[in-house]
Amino acid sequence: MLGVPLLAELIDALDDWYPPATAESWDAVGLGCGDPAEPVGRVLLAVDCVPATVAEAVENGAGLLLTHHPLLLSGVRSVAADTPKGALLHRMIRAGVAHFVAHTNADVAAGGVSDALAGRLALRDCQPLQADPRPALDQLTVYVPLPDTDRLIGALAEAGAGAIGNYTECAYLVEGVGQFRPQPGADPAEGEIGVLHRGRENRLTMVLPRARRQAVLAAMRAAHPYEEVAFELTEQPALPAGTGTGRVGRLAEPMPLAEFTDYVAQRLPRTSWGVRAAGRPDQPIRTVAVCGGSGAGYLPDARRAGADAYLTSDLKHHVSSEAVAEPAGLLPELALLDAAHWATEAPWLQLAAGRLRARFGELQVLVSELVTDPWTLHAH
Repeated sequence: MLGVPLLAELIDALDDWYPPATAESWDAVGLGCGDPAEPVGRVLLAVDCVPATVAEAVENGAGLLLTHHPLLLSGVRSVAADTPKGALLHRMIRAGVAHFVAHTNADVAAGGVSDALAGRLALRDCQPLQADPRPALDQLTVYVPLPDTDRLIGALAEAGAGAIGNYTECAYLVEGVGQFRPQPGADPAEGEIGVLHRGRENRLTMVLPRARRQAVLAAMRAAHPYEEVAFELTEQPALPAGTGTGRVGRLAEPMPLAEFTDYVAQRLPRTSWGVRAAGRPDQPIRTVAVCGGSGAGYLPDARRAGADAYLTSDLKHHVSSEAVAEPAGLLPELALLDAAHWATEAPWLQLAAGRLRARFGELQVLVSELVTDPWTLHAH
């Protein structure tokens, strides 16, 4: 893409990579402030929208501050300039800095937060820890005379059927013979009342999003030459998608937990919190589950995935104690690693920055190096 992009063009790309519909219902993603019609020549990426990163965006002349965490996640009654959040909004608006958030929608996306975290640890053969289901699909099979096949395929495709990945008008055809005997009161497109009719037909099969079912069936009836359309509709089972919460993969070589803990600490951005682990120091670690941010709720998924260790943040005492103190022999060992919340999400910034640079050649993309983790001191 040539030329400085408009904010609207950046938003289109971000919504494509991190669809807002995949965000949690409680989340606040998307554009917080800014004019989509304004050009943006420089963008700053940060985990948090806080005074330090807003100041950095203003000082660097950024037209967009892209953050992982929302500024307006919890409800506010006012954004007046004499309130903390209002002051930040007023400063951004006065400086011409738009604010955009990709939060839980970036957590679950391919190329999102957990993918970046798994990549930082060089995990192989990664899969979602809790996979999202693919969109619900139907399979439509309809019987149509040979000369009307192409017209029917076109009508069904226009209504939403036959799209698979980057391909459209996908259909499977089997030629055969169909028969019927029109009864009094019928208005057959072919054949005569009371006479058995046989004709060459195609058995046409196409898939369609279940949400488009009514539109596709209406298009089928409108485009089909027969008064009564013979068809079958089958609901496809839900299959896992390549997106979802967390990731699970393998290390190139196993290592004991003590060594793996140091390895994680070296691979993640440095924070006062550091990395702490629960488990036997000599426990061999090969299969690793990760979840950027607060991932305690997915600990059972990590165990079901056969992980030897689970890396996330914000783990509580009782959850961690119970996880590593399971009666021997009843459940496999699962070591836990707890890193700073900020540190498990910061690797995504470079991944998102690379995407923006590749899509928008004239856009200057900066990644904040400020550590905005709230914990600043650590005494052993």
